Amino acid sequence: MKKIAVIHTSLVSIQDLTKLFSELIPEAEIMNIIDDSLLREVKTVGHPTPFLIKRMCCYYQLAEQSGADLIFNQCSSVGEAADIAAKTVAVPVLKVDEPMAAKAVAMGTRIAVVATVGSTMGPSSRLVEREAAKIGKEIQLERVLIDGALDVLMTEGPEKHNAMVLDAVRAAASRNDVVVLAQGSMLALEPYLSDMPVPVLTSPRLGVLAARKMLLPD
Repeated sequence: MKKIAVIHTSLVSIQDLTKLFSELIPEAEIMNIIDDSLLREVKTVGHPTPFLIKRMCCYYQLAEQSGADLIFNQCSSVGEAADIAAKTVAVPVLKVDEPMAAKAVAMGTRIAVVATVGSTMGPSSRLVEREAAKIGKEIQLERVLIDGALDVLMTEGPEKHNAMVLDAVRAAASRNDVVVLAQGSMLALEPYLSDMPVPVLTSPRLGVLAARKMLLPD
């Protein structure tokens, strides 16, 4: 049985990801490593600190020592710290939002990145720009921040979070070819996205599908 180590910075996405792994990669054993201080720190400082990066490296090395066949990084806010941690292990690493960024670049030129916490906007935008550079494509990137909505989701639940975010997503969809929802926790919006005028992408399912392809290639 393949083992996937999932590095979490909060509990907000753990149920959704667990369900997706069970649905899409039932052959895999899931190991969750959770440190909610990581997200608090990066939100407070605005970027990964050296101590945060050191802890991420430790978690990656622990995952490798525990026999993980793949390390799956759940949090976009620490995505660039994950890039550094990935260099300290021999195990393949997948960031949850990488497949979404690649798909967005393939689908359009005008791309909106919508985030619900400020610390995610920079890493997510740069990820989309790097994916565009890989294929030599020029894009126009719009950054849309609904700051504080993630805190609302974590403390008050999805109803108020969705009300805060949906109008901004619709507005972004009216101006762009594709909209990227930067946080995996924005999966809570999925039931309300079918009537959008352009594709609106969320990361968890695309990330887990990519993990399956890495672990169990056809």
